[in-house]
Amino acid sequence: QVHVVASGGGLVQSGGSLRLSCTISGINFRLHPIDWYRQTPGNEREWVASISSGGTPTYTDSAKGRFTISRNNVRNRVTLDMSSLKPEDTAVYYCHTIRQGSHYWGQGTQVTVSP
Repeated sequence: QVHVVASGGGLVQSGGSLRLSCTISGINFRLHPIDWYRQTPGNEREWVASISSGGTPTYTDSAKGRFTISRNNVRNRVTLDMSSLKPEDTAVYYCHTIRQGSHYWGQGTQVTVSP
């Protein structure tokens, strides 16, 4: 059974930093790309960043230069370091992976950036 657990959200002032973590069990972690998405009320979930099984990161344009995704294959953990946060980064952030064609999502962690 796959379990995806995200943590690390919170309230931060504009310009501040936060670190989100995602721990996944039930998969051969090192073989799977892992993604972060975010969602605001009334909007669709949008992709933020991914890291390939080989450790190659990709980012949405708004995250480039501010967010860093990394993975630790020993701890089965992916981290999203967010800096220079803006109020428009306020959202619920979700960790995501795919195993054998099925999508697995974490429970979401709230990030709130005050002006």
